Amino acid sequence: MRYATLALCLAATPLAAENRIDQIRPDAPELAALGAFPVGVETMTFTDPDRVDVLAATDDSAPTAPRALTVEIWYPAAPGTASGGSYTALLRDGVTEVELQGQAARGADPADGSFPLVLISHGYPGNRFLMSHLGENLASKGYVTVSIDHPDSTYDDQGPFPSTLVNRPVDQAFIVDAMAALDGPIGAIVDDDAVGVVGYSMGGYGALIFGGGGLSQSAIDRREPAAFNAPGDLLARHLAGSEAHAALQDDRVQALVAIGPWGRNRDFWDADGLAGIETPLMIVAGGVDDVSSYPAMRSIFEETTGTDRLLLTFENANHNAAAPMPAPAESYAVSEPLGWAPFEHYADPVWDNVRMNNILAHFVTAFLDQHLKGEAAKADFLDLVPNASDGVWEVDDSGTEGPGHTYWKGFPNRSAAGLRLERLAGGQ
Repeated sequence: MRYATLALCLAATPLAAENRIDQIRPDAPELAALGAFPVGVETMTFTDPDRVDVLAATDDSAPTAPRALTVEIWYPAAPGTASGGSYTALLRDGVTEVELQGQAARGADPADGSFPLVLISHGYPGNRFLMSHLGENLASKGYVTVSIDHPDSTYDDQGPFPSTLVNRPVDQAFIVDAMAALDGPIGAIVDDDAVGVVGYSMGGYGALIFGGGGLSQSAIDRREPAAFNAPGDLLARHLAGSEAHAALQDDRVQALVAIGPWGRNRDFWDADGLAGIETPLMIVAGGVDDVSSYPAMRSIFEETTGTDRLLLTFENANHNAAAPMPAPAESYAVSEPLGWAPFEHYADPVWDNVRMNNILAHFVTAFLDQHLKGEAAKADFLDLVPNASDGVWEVDDSGTEGPGHTYWKGFPNRSAAGLRLERLAGGQ
C-alpha cells in the first residue's frame, strides 16, 4: 500500500512540519510522561579494532577489519538545562535529510548520580534516530540510553543480510563494554551493573541472542537461501550450547525488550535455544505482523521458558508497531530512489505512531524501573487483565477506585482498547 495521496494532504500541516519526536498525547498512559530530568545528548563513535569482516569472508577465509559504530547517547542532564534541540537524520531512502525536533540539549552537563544503561538497537535497515523518542523519554527518567548505527544495516550503507545476522548481537555486546569503559562526564554517570537492551526487528533478533537465546542447528546448517547464513562457520558463534555463544552472555544485562523480533519465523531458534534466555523479557508485537510473523513471535513468548516474560500485542498492527518514531513530513512524498513514499517505513495503517510510542514508553518504563532500578511497585502496571477490553472502569468522582475496578493501571478511561498484555512465569 502506498501513501502518496495522503502525503499531499498532510505534509504541509504545521505539526507534521515540526517533525517532533517527543509528542505526548492527552490520552497517553501515565508512565509515558517525561520524567523529572532535563535531557542531554552526545554523538560518539566506538571502534572495534579487529572484528571479522563478514562481507569479505569466504568459506576458507575470515579476514578482520576495524568496525566503527556511531551512537547517540541520551542522559539525565544537570538541573537548569534548557530543553530542546534538533537532529539531522536520513530518511529510509538513505539520501533525504530531515530535521527532527526533541527535548535533548546537545553537550549539556550530566546530572549528578549513577544511572542504569539502556541499549537501543534498530532494524534492517534503520538508524540510531528511529527510536529516538524512546531514548529521550527514558533519559528524562534517569537512564543513560545509547542508540546504535549498525554498519551494513543503516539506510545509507545497507549491505547484504549475513553481516547483520552475525554482527548484530556482537555489536550490542561491544557497545555495552564500550559504555562501561567510557571516560569523561557521561561515563562517570553510567551504572553498567544494571543494563537493559531494547531491540526492534533485527535489533530484537540480536537482543534475544545476546540475552541467551542461542541459534538452532538447522539455522547454522542452512545454505539456501544464501542470505540467511554466512560464509564458513561465522554464524555458528551464536549456536546454542557453543562456547562462543556462552562467552557472549553478560550478567550485567538484566532486562530485554524485543519489539517485532525477527527470526523465529525462519526457524533461527527452536524451543531448546530460546529456553536459554534467563533474563526478564518483554516482547512487543503487532497482531498482524507479516514480516516477523505474529504466530512466530507468540512462539518466542511460549518457548522462552527460562524466564518471566510478557507479550504486549497491538491488535491489527503490522511490523511497525510501537518502535518507529512518527513519520517525518518529508516521508510523505514518493522518494525517487525508492519509488515509493518512505512514510510506510514508519507508520501503521491502523495505529497512530504517537499513540504507539506513548504506550511503548509507558510499558518499557514500568518494565525497566522494576528490573533495573528495583522499583517493585512498578509491577502493578504490568499485572493486568490480559485483554484490555475486558477491563472494568469503576472510579467515582473523587478518583477512588471501586472493588470492581479492573481497568489497566495508568490508562485513562476508554483509552486501552486494542491491546493485550499476557504474562508467563519461568518454567511455564
